[in-house]
Amino acid sequence: MPGEIKLFSGSSNRALSTSVASHLGRPLARCKLERFSDGEIRVQILESVRGQDVFVLQSLCSPVNDNLMELLIMIDALKRSSASQITAVLPYYGYARQDRQAQPRTPITAKLVADLLTAAGATRVISMDLHAGQIQGFFSIPFDHLYASPVLFPELKHLPVERERLVLVSPDAGGVERVRNYSVSLGTSIAIIDKRRSGPNVAEVMNIIGDVKDKVAVIIDDMIDTAGTLTKAAAAVREHGASEVHALATHAVFSGRALEYIEKSVLKSVVVTNSIPARREQQACPKISVVSVGELLGDAIERVHGGRSVTSLFEQGFGV
Repeated sequence: MPGEIKLFSGSSNRALSTSVASHLGRPLARCKLERFSDGEIRVQILESVRGQDVFVLQSLCSPVNDNLMELLIMIDALKRSSASQITAVLPYYGYARQDRQAQPRTPITAKLVADLLTAAGATRVISMDLHAGQIQGFFSIPFDHLYASPVLFPELKHLPVERERLVLVSPDAGGVERVRNYSVSLGTSIAIIDKRRSGPNVAEVMNIIGDVKDKVAVIIDDMIDTAGTLTKAAAAVREHGASEVHALATHAVFSGRALEYIEKSVLKSVVVTNSIPARREQQACPKISVVSVGELLGDAIERVHGGRSVTSLFEQGFGV
């Protein structure tokens, strides 16, 4: 069994790291994150980690390249400080959408990130709601895949609508398994949106499979980036007869004009987690609410440290 647990935080999502530390009942471990005048990142660990079980929490959100490099340097510093175990905790795994060669002569960047984390010295990775589950197979070290469903599922249960009038919608074929897990727990029907991509962040709704007429529809996805796909899907569902349209998503990327699109859309509400920190503009949007995954991450860290099952966190029909 490794020594004492220590939780370090990168600079990408300090508020979430503080929430996790509070749930664990311990302060964040001390480190110094600075920049040289040319922009290079400098890290100094300010306390002994020799023989310790170390967790580093860092969301690979915007600016993704800076946050990734900062994480790699922190892991390297901890490895050279003789930490016993180094677990990279990535609430949001950046570059996850580039998980295969969808076109000729393109990289598989999700695999590159996996190789970088391993080469830097990570001995384990924890992440949440990957865009593609096969990313776990890119790692030669243990990987724990968490699901935000335990904090998002109650939001569905609180909707003031009869179960027979509720339909859960997958925005694409790849998200069907995620939506089915929710529907089994709730006993609701599902619908699937058939879409076609004409380029990065560009999608067109082609057809809707399933009955949404006179129902309250909830679109469930792993992330919202530009919100173009989400808002087009919501409009299509509404055009096919849905009385209301809501959305649940784990990762609130919200790039470009996403918040403007959501504000002007037919969506009645959008619930996301704090796996990515909320920008000021997001906080001002009345349609968007945020639920915390701090306790969920804290529980997972405790279980990993104690050598207990992480899967049991999701054995009530959530994500397994």
